[in-house]
Order: sequence, then structure tokens, then C-alpha cells
Amino acid sequence: MRLVILGGGGFRVPLVHASLLADPDRLVDELVLHDVHADRLRAIGAVLDQQAEGLAWRPRIRATTSLPDALAGADMVFSAIRVGGLAGRSVDERVALRHGLLGQETVGPGGICYGLRTIPVALDIAEQVARLAPDAWVINFTNPAGMVTEAMSAVLGDRVVGICDSPVGLCRRVASALGVGSESASFGYVGLNHLGWLRSVMVEGRDRLPELFADEAALTSFEEGKLFGADWLRTLRAVPNEYLHYYYFARETLEQTLAQESTRGEFLRDQQKTFYERVGQDPSSALRLWQETRSERENTYLQEGRAVAGMGDRAACDMDGEGYEQVALRLMTSIAGNRSDTLILNVRNRGVVAGMADDSVVEVPCHVDGNGPRPLATTPLDAHSLGLMLQVKATEQATIRAATTSSLTDALFAIATHPLTDSITAATTTLTDYQSAFPDLAHLT
Repeated sequence: MRLVILGGGGFRVPLVHASLLADPDRLVDELVLHDVHADRLRAIGAVLDQQAEGLAWRPRIRATTSLPDALAGADMVFSAIRVGGLAGRSVDERVALRHGLLGQETVGPGGICYGLRTIPVALDIAEQVARLAPDAWVINFTNPAGMVTEAMSAVLGDRVVGICDSPVGLCRRVASALGVGSESASFGYVGLNHLGWLRSVMVEGRDRLPELFADEAALTSFEEGKLFGADWLRTLRAVPNEYLHYYYFARETLEQTLAQESTRGEFLRDQQKTFYERVGQDPSSALRLWQETRSERENTYLQEGRAVAGMGDRAACDMDGEGYEQVALRLMTSIAGNRSDTLILNVRNRGVVAGMADDSVVEVPCHVDGNGPRPLATTPLDAHSLGLMLQVKATEQATIRAATTSSLTDALFAIATHPLTDSITAATTTLTDYQSAFPDLAHLT
């Protein structure tokens, strides 16, 4: 199988490569890395070479800066691009903060601006895939994942699937807190990307989640329990995705973010700039430098939320387990090998979540086999969850319209009506500043 990674010079590509090296089926025999930055391709190539040292087998690897060259003959395409790089993410976040709004890569105005810049590029990729590799499946890692997947589905239909490692991490941690193996449980998770809730954990026909709510020690033993607190989880009767901390503790998170020296985007921008420069100077140390940088990156994840909750450093048990690369490998293996699996994915709703449009992309458990993913039925949502999903979905779809029609009105609607925006004036000035910062948005009229 030929696997193409778009954004092949990205920092997380070695995670994918490591999962391929450990794959007993050796499903991928050719890995094509595409990136617009040749220096990043060289740096990541050095990491991959050192990962494979001493091994008897590895997939063939080819790097290219030509998108048509990369896509020709692809069987699977992983889209993991970052339009504007981490410098762009830093602006997304900082501009919103300057106007008193939460800035984050996928949540609120920052995520909307990122979507406005990314969707035109993602649609061009989708069109080139449709032309050059019409039988390929596209697995989308690109954020904002749900929004970008929905935009690409207008071209590729159900052959584009969005993935995220937040839901699988949440399910694994809850199962561990309950003392059950995640492989023996069925998880009733539903939402949008970075906006979902775990509502049941079925083991041998019985929902074990009520047991968790009754056990204070177990309920606060894992990351989400510490982030949200036992009282709030019992109130919800569900365990939220970690990104809902931005919604449920918006005021505190905004204050904490403003008090920090740098945003998450600024931290990663500076960290990765140092990493790529150091690898360029000393390619022989590439793997060691990557491992050190990754460790620091993981330990500081969701730092502002953990500060608000008073959590301190991340526990090792909260960082162990399947990452997005393992989710992707399971999805790819299931489709290519026609092996049944159940995964939480971003797919078209198809009537599964009552109240959401059929073509809206939702994040739900899916049965996967050689025909691709099919969303599994869910129980009806409560008014709170459905209402929040509908409100955020409206902003996502307005962003897609703005990106595809150059509509300034839709862009303003998206920012102004997001649940984390509390002022039309702030939304207007934020959008104006985004247009000043990004020439790509100057066409919005």
C-alpha cells in the first residue's frame, strides 16, 4: 500500500512512522511525504531514518514538494497540513485575546480564522485527490478537524474521514478508572470534534458509568475528572471531552491565558523553530532532539486548563495509550483489510444524531470495515448538548460558506455567534484584525 502524508515535514510524522514500523501486517510498503518546506522534510527524514536503525524492515520512503507527484497512485492519504504554520496559529490566538475573547487553535474565533485560511487549501487537495487518486481514502488530521472534514466531503463524499485522539484517550482513561479493559467496553460517545461527551460505558450489557459517578476517588483519578471536578461531572451525568473546559470554564481560562507569558501557539512556534534549526545543524541528533521536544510538548498540553483546575503536572497514565497515529492505523487496516472495528470518527451524520442534519459531520462511534465507516445509532441527546452542538455547527458551516464564497457577512456571523463570543463589537474588530494580519483573508467582502 502507498500511504501519502500531506504535511510530511510535520513534527508528529515520526509517530505515524513508528506505528508503521510496529505493524505486524506491514500494511504500508511505501510512504510518501509531501510538504511545502523541503528543510522540514529533510529534518523529519533524519528522525525517521534513526527510528528505523537496526530494524530488518521499514517501508520505502520518498519525499517531495510536488502535490501532484505525491498523490499519483495513492491508496491512502493522511492530510495533516497547517496553513500558515505555527506563526499563523499564534496570530489566531493572540488577536482574539487582544479583544477579550478566548484564542485557541480549534475553539472560538481562533479556530474560525484557522478554518477560513485552511478550507480553500483543503478543498484544492480534495479536488486533486479526486482527479489523481480517485480510489484513495483521505484520513483528515487537519484542524479544525470536523469543519475541514465537512468541507472536503463536498468533493470526496464519504471517502474522507476525520480523526482525533481526544475521544479514544477519554474512553481509555474512564475505562481504567472503572477497572475494565477498554477493548471489552462499548462507549456511548457523541458530539462534534473537540465538543463531545461520554454518556455510557457498556460492559456485559450494563452501563458502568453510574459507578464512576458514585466513586469520588475514581472519578477524580484521571485527567478529565480533575479538569472538570466531580460535582460538575455528576451534574452533567456525562464525562466531557477535555476541550469543553474552554466552554464550561471560559472566564477562568481567559484570565489564565492572558496572565501567561505565551499562548500555546507561541510556545509551540518557538519550540519547533528551535527543533528544526538544531536538527539542521546536527542531523545525527535528530531522533534524540525529537524525543526531548515531544516530551516537553506532551507535558505542557492543555496547560491553561490544568492551571485553572490546580492540577499541576500531567500524570503518566493520562499520556499513555493510543494516539491519533494508532487511530489512523486501525482505520486504515480495517478499510484495507476488510477487518471489522469500532472507532470514534468524524463522519457525515446520516440521521444518527437526531436534530443534526444528515450531511453535518459529527464525531461518533462507527463500525468500520472494507466499505469504510458507518456511524452507529445513539440515544437522543439532552437539550443542553444538542443545543451547544447546533450552535457550534452553525458557526462551522458559516465558516465553510465564508471560505468558499468570500463572504465577509458569513465570516462575521461565524465569529459573532460562537458560544465563546460575548460581543458583536469584539467579533467585528477581531475579524478586522484577522484580515489585516492574513493577506489570504483580504478577499472577504
